[in-house]
Amino acid sequence: MYLRKGLALLLAVMIWCVAFPALAVDWTHPLSFSNAELGRHDFSGQNLQAAEFSNANLEMANFAGADLRGAVLSASVMTQANLHGADLTNAMVNEVKLNGADLSDAVLLEAILLRSVFTDVNIEGADFSDAILDRAQIKELCQKANGVNSKTGVNTRESLGCR
Repeated sequence: MYLRKGLALLLAVMIWCVAFPALAVDWTHPLSFSNAELGRHDFSGQNLQAAEFSNANLEMANFAGADLRGAVLSASVMTQANLHGADLTNAMVNEVKLNGADLSDAVLLEAILLRSVFTDVNIEGADFSDAILDRAQIKELCQKANGVNSKTGVNTRESLGCR
């Protein structure tokens, strides 16, 4: 009888020890800031991968050096936002007002930027490789495109396909 109870206890401990690490997976839900009022908020240098900022007010927000890979910024207002050196690879930045924003040295690889407004933006050294833009946007950005991205080594004009 003691042998059976001992074996049952041993089996239970073994199952618990093997199964418990599988439950300890550190998976967190993406951050959500949809419809938030975040004007002048400082996100500089933060890991914001897959964060959602849809329809948010991000006027003058600071995202300098932030990791925004896969982030969703759709239909947000980012007037005069600082995105210097931010990584926006695979980000959804469609229908965003970027008037007066600083996109210098930003990485926008494969980002979706359709119908976004780029009035008076600084794109010096920005890498737009394989980004999805409207033709009118490309024409506008090519007029001010210059520099080379410090992380990717890609020329801004080349990344936009400027002639």
